[in-house]
Amino acid sequence: MSNSNSAKVRVAVLYGGRSAEHSVSCVSAGAIIAHLDPEKYEVIPVGITVDGAWVVGESDPERLRLIDRTMPEVQRREEIRPSLDPAHRGEFHFADGSLYATADVIFPVLHGRFGEDGTIQGMFALSDIPVVGPGVLSSAAGMDKEFTKKLMAAEGLPIGREVILRDRAELTDAEKKLLGLPVFVKPARGGSSIGISKVSSWDDLPAAVELARLNDEKVIVESEIVGAEVECGVLQYPDGRIVASLPAMLRGTEDGEGGFYDFDTKYLDNVVTAEIPAPLDDATIELVQSLAVETFQALACEGLARVDFFVTSNGPVLNEINTMPGFTPISMYPQMFAASGVDYEELLDVLVQQALHRSTT
Repeated sequence: MSNSNSAKVRVAVLYGGRSAEHSVSCVSAGAIIAHLDPEKYEVIPVGITVDGAWVVGESDPERLRLIDRTMPEVQRREEIRPSLDPAHRGEFHFADGSLYATADVIFPVLHGRFGEDGTIQGMFALSDIPVVGPGVLSSAAGMDKEFTKKLMAAEGLPIGREVILRDRAELTDAEKKLLGLPVFVKPARGGSSIGISKVSSWDDLPAAVELARLNDEKVIVESEIVGAEVECGVLQYPDGRIVASLPAMLRGTEDGEGGFYDFDTKYLDNVVTAEIPAPLDDATIELVQSLAVETFQALACEGLARVDFFVTSNGPVLNEINTMPGFTPISMYPQMFAASGVDYEELLDVLVQQALHRSTT
């Protein structure tokens, strides 16, 4: 692949990966590749297969779209290797040692484990190349719901009740009393609602834990929080400013077959809509935005994040943070910023420039 136009910033867009969110990552990457300004940026597509092979990526974003409920997947192509040597930073080589491309910045559009959890961020830190989004600690803590909540609690932010199951599948009577029914059983380090169950009878808990453990050996059991599902994007500019988007309220999250905001409801069933801005009073909107920024700072994030809430009768309660939120055409993060006056192309420009600026300071 040629790097002939040195005036353009060369952006390596990484996508796919070994997580259960592989296909969502592909769709996100297709949208990003289609919206990076071709006058400013040269895209270097890098795919990672479901079994972890790094390959020459797909340059045609149309091949990375969701079509008729069929999710895309990284196909086996010619393998490449990233350089971890600062003297050859940003380089990707073929197996024979010849150069595929040299990137100026990495955009890891990887959702879930081995991508959004600090592993990729740490790997590229070895070669001193700028990476879009939060760094190692923020990514790792944001991916692990146990430690996300511990850091939020340490900052005095409002969170729900939860119990962590490491080496057991049952709760004690005291824990059941603490949580009440129904509960949500989740992989502690997962996303896109994969492996999540809503449990309304304690008899169903072991099966729900078993399902969650297909994705993560550590399981979190959370009390149901009754309230509107509201999301808020956070964006950091190259000059350090941190801004929150207009929040979105999700409608129809319980209309899918699973009865909650599961994977099919998010990506396939087309039953969820969003109101942007969320139909909340001004004071609540400002509080959601303030809490989103505080959460971003509590985890020492950089670049971007999406913070999810339940807005209850007693105010907003934090649910989770996503340090590399979805960028698919229907994803909330770009939609919220578009409603806030930052279109998709400008959003990507800010993120890439922020990563480049961070590497020079």
